[in-house]
Amino acid sequence: MSASPVLPPALPTSPAVSASGAAPGPTAVPGTSPTPVTGPSQADLLGFVRRVASDAELVASLPLDPEGRTWVRLDGPAGSEAWLIGWPPGTGTGWHDHGESLGAFMTASGELKENSLSVRLPTDGWKTLELNDGVDRERRLAAGQGRAFGRHHVHEVLNESPEQHAVSVHAYYPPLPLMRRYSRTGPTLRLEQVERPADWQ
Repeated sequence: MSASPVLPPALPTSPAVSASGAAPGPTAVPGTSPTPVTGPSQADLLGFVRRVASDAELVASLPLDPEGRTWVRLDGPAGSEAWLIGWPPGTGTGWHDHGESLGAFMTASGELKENSLSVRLPTDGWKTLELNDGVDRERRLAAGQGRAFGRHHVHEVLNESPEQHAVSVHAYYPPLPLMRRYSRTGPTLRLEQVERPADWQ
């Protein structure tokens, strides 16, 4: 089960495992207002990916391909979408964000590198930005290490190992409404494409 080059960098869309549906809505009681439903927090998503990453049997069940990323969709908490992803040596996502979604990911085996920006970018009205010095962040996430992130987080994730696969667990809430892809040359970040779920089917 290999990734196609047209798939978004952090959202594989394999139907191999059924996805969880949206969280059920509130039950209305006559004469009262419905209780608003809130989704999982960053901490909830991080706890979920940590638990899944520690499931050695599940992690080992992911088919790995030497040529491209592989994935299965998981049941995320409270209507979130979640993925178990295999990364062949030398693969990565490219720069992207996750729109309005919160997220978390955890390395289950191998090591991943995350390059990210420490500033929130404007969401609309630009095609090219010049980034200031000091906005770049780098994290190396070995097995058992991960992170949560808020809305509009811009990053890229890489497996820089020349010989070892990595496997990671990712969760997003709400399920990704869109992704923005970027290219980067030095301090210049360019918005290349906005993708929506219909583009990934």
